[in-house]
Amino acid sequence: MASRCSSWETLSYSFTLPAVLASPALARAATREALKVHGLDDMLDPALQAVGELTAIVCQFTESLDYYLSLRYRARTLRVIAYDSHPRHTHPNLAAACDTRRRAALRLLACVCRACDGSWGFGESRDPGGGTRMWATLPRTGAAAYGAVGPPHVEGVTGREC
Repeated sequence: MASRCSSWETLSYSFTLPAVLASPALARAATREALKVHGLDDMLDPALQAVGELTAIVCQFTESLDYYLSLRYRARTLRVIAYDSHPRHTHPNLAAACDTRRRAALRLLACVCRACDGSWGFGESRDPGGGTRMWATLPRTGAAAYGAVGPPHVEGVTGREC
């Protein structure tokens, strides 16, 4: 007899949002409701932080009127992916400068992911439209412990970085 999937195992949402200042708040509100409906309330704080950071940066970088956001929960990990239309630069110096700017803008996201034992990154989108894909992964165990009493212990982080 096959077991029935838990509600959280079916979390899979995709949004196309306008690249405007109000979109990060809308993306956070949609994420909050999706996590609550799927019984993942214990992941709210880091998930909302990740969605807010990714969508704010994607709105700054995209060259189109909208962007794409994806939320997936599989293998006890929430994966947040944001796609913008900003093409990857072919000139090495421009690519390095753009990557440095994007990495600096995502510094807080890096700290949240580290505190949750997750990961983050960005790279060329594999979609036919091109552009850039940014992501964050948040394992449930680490995300649920995020913000617990006392600062989280993150190996190699002194507190000045995060």
